[in-house]
Amino acid sequence: MLLSRRRSRSRAESRSRSPSPSRSGTWQRWRRWRRSRPFWGGLLTLLSGAWICVLPLAPLKIMLQQGVAGIPSVLMGAVLIVLGLTGWFAPPQRVLAGILTTLIATAALVLSNLGGFLIGTLLGIFGGGLMFAWQPYADRRAGSRSGGNRTAENRTAGGSASPPADGEPRTPTPTPTPHHDPQGAQP
Repeated sequence: MLLSRRRSRSRAESRSRSPSPSRSGTWQRWRRWRRSRPFWGGLLTLLSGAWICVLPLAPLKIMLQQGVAGIPSVLMGAVLIVLGLTGWFAPPQRVLAGILTTLIATAALVLSNLGGFLIGTLLGIFGGGLMFAWQPYADRRAGSRSGGNRTAENRTAGGSASPPADGEPRTPTPTPTPHHDPQGAQP
């Protein structure tokens, strides 16, 4: 009796520890989505925009600019939020979004309460840099797709890795050079 209770208890504990199939599938989809776009750059840009946008709505003792002069802060914050979302939902536009994020965050330093008291500007500059520098993840490198172990001299000569048969002259076979299109314009 006591032994059967322990076994049933340990089975219940092991079931609760192991993630359910739907939960692990959700985490895998989330991870795949996050890695397929400049996630951290977009997140820092969103935080920067929120920080710069919310600061003019703070109490008057905290704000440096009041009234109509606070409108650029709200506009710059809203544009930074849109640029962060652009980095997430339109990854091919990440280069433009990263450059504009960096420029607007730098302009916010002068135009809106020291760029969110420097915090918003720094978040925007780092977020823009991360968006600009992000590259899509490639499953395999171009050299490993062609198969086989190619030596360094064969790679530089453009030849194949298979040795020539006896009596045949060795002629290098040109291999197509893979071109990576970071914008995703070509299939």
